[in-house]
Amino acid sequence: MPHPEVIESPDTKRAQRVPPGQRLVKEWPVLHSGTAQRIDSALWRLRIFGRVEKERELTLKEFLALPMVGVHSDMHCVTTWSLLDNLWEGVGTAEIRRLCPPLPSAKFVMVHAAGNWTTNLAFEDFFQDDVLLAVSHNGRPLSPEHGAPVRLVVPRLYFWKSAKWVTALEYADGDRPGFWESRGYHNRGDPWTEERYSD
Repeated sequence: MPHPEVIESPDTKRAQRVPPGQRLVKEWPVLHSGTAQRIDSALWRLRIFGRVEKERELTLKEFLALPMVGVHSDMHCVTTWSLLDNLWEGVGTAEIRRLCPPLPSAKFVMVHAAGNWTTNLAFEDFFQDDVLLAVSHNGRPLSPEHGAPVRLVVPRLYFWKSAKWVTALEYADGDRPGFWESRGYHNRGDPWTEERYSD
């Protein structure tokens, strides 16, 4: 099976690739609250619902049959580490939008994940061409600790927005905070302006 064409995330082309207040690491740290979710791939589903023309639910086999993209990106964690030059493979959010179009009034998505995790994103961030629902990192399938079988990757925002163990996408007309956002994290999370915490 041929590898998909790789999209270069814009931040990888910056002259200075490390945002303010960040330090480089060589290995990908494992960070989450509680224990890692371990999901049976045969039982995994991706539900797309809310303000949509027609709700959809995909099995992992159906999800993996969708057109795949590769994304080369950096990642920046709100806890101040950055890891450069990551290669992801998965399904771009643009393909998800094509598969299940939102209603015209919808402007936000709430990402739901196993373990009752959620994170909120505006469409202008969620549907960038370097955002994907990833199944592999640097040529290897994701581990449960890093979000297997499917995690969101939003390269231009702090990495808590890249929710692990994604199970559903809920389109909405209005915004509401997700798990970390309701606990004091910034609503958007731009690392270049250090949007770490809410005022």
